[in-house]
Amino acid sequence: MKHIIVFRLSAMGDVAMTVPVITALVQQFEDVEVTVVSRPFFRPFFEHLPRVHFFAVDVQGRHKGFLGLWRLYRELSKLKPDGFADFHNVLRSKIVRIFFCLSGIRTAYTDKGRAEKKALTRAENKVFKPLKTMVQRHCDTLSAFGFQVQLNNIILPQPKVLSAKIQNITGVKIKKWIGIAPFAQYKTKVYPEDLMREVIRKLALDDHYQLFLLGGGTEETELLNQMQQKLDNVIVVAGKLTLEEEMALISNFDLMLSMDSGNAHIAAMLGVKVLTLWGHTHPYAGFLPFNQSFDNTLTADRTRYPKIPTSVYGNKHVEGYEEVMRTISTDAVVEKIKDLSK
Repeated sequence: MKHIIVFRLSAMGDVAMTVPVITALVQQFEDVEVTVVSRPFFRPFFEHLPRVHFFAVDVQGRHKGFLGLWRLYRELSKLKPDGFADFHNVLRSKIVRIFFCLSGIRTAYTDKGRAEKKALTRAENKVFKPLKTMVQRHCDTLSAFGFQVQLNNIILPQPKVLSAKIQNITGVKIKKWIGIAPFAQYKTKVYPEDLMREVIRKLALDDHYQLFLLGGGTEETELLNQMQQKLDNVIVVAGKLTLEEEMALISNFDLMLSMDSGNAHIAAMLGVKVLTLWGHTHPYAGFLPFNQSFDNTLTADRTRYPKIPTSVYGNKHVEGYEEVMRTISTDAVVEKIKDLSK
């Protein structure tokens, strides 16, 4: 039995993108055991996987700073791993990786393709072509340990049986369930609120759909309650469920409408079809959700806004590009949802 440590902290979407990779690894190699090192919040992502353990990092406490990383290495080394796969490849993970390397443990890291992404996002002499997805890059990392992971034949999770608590919110499923996650970390990736209201209203006119609005925090929940518009077949889920419960609900969706955000990757890792909307960012940068095609995306008009993508993560504001997402019409979103959810 080979034991591989996989290190991935960072944001929700980044961690969610590792789930299909680790799923494929343990399904295709029965002699492999995995320990995922990440933030405690993400433990539910991996609990359904056999031979996958979770190690919670305390970056604000015992694992903070250089001495904390040494302590983390010492704790992880007691697990006697055969390899250390650094899916994060930032300063914190590099330090831990060096410790393992110096101790004679084989290590590998994910090449994030920073030069290619810079060429894709620069304003002048842009090289506009699809880059390798992050999911595939993680698979390449595992190949350093002799694991040629294939993504085209993995078995994805079945929809979860919903608890009484969740069903008290959702009711019994008799319609098409559509999840809508209208928020993202950066405003450059968020579909304008007035247009999203219109999408929700148009979808709600079709009695074949039950819509669920997802978000987090007081401000987002308040906005979602406004977007609900007192429509009978629109339910605000935000603030009512734990992450594990929300994942169970998402697994029962027929489609998720999301921005370029973590919710898209959570739905994808659960085997749910996803429609993503892209503003300043673009699916060519490698963050297309797992098992989704470019047909499952709607992007801003690059004829009018040729600098798109302006950044990989949406954290760069370009003057004159404030309204790029308005080039994605509400009718286009509604029609695409109806087409994908057939």
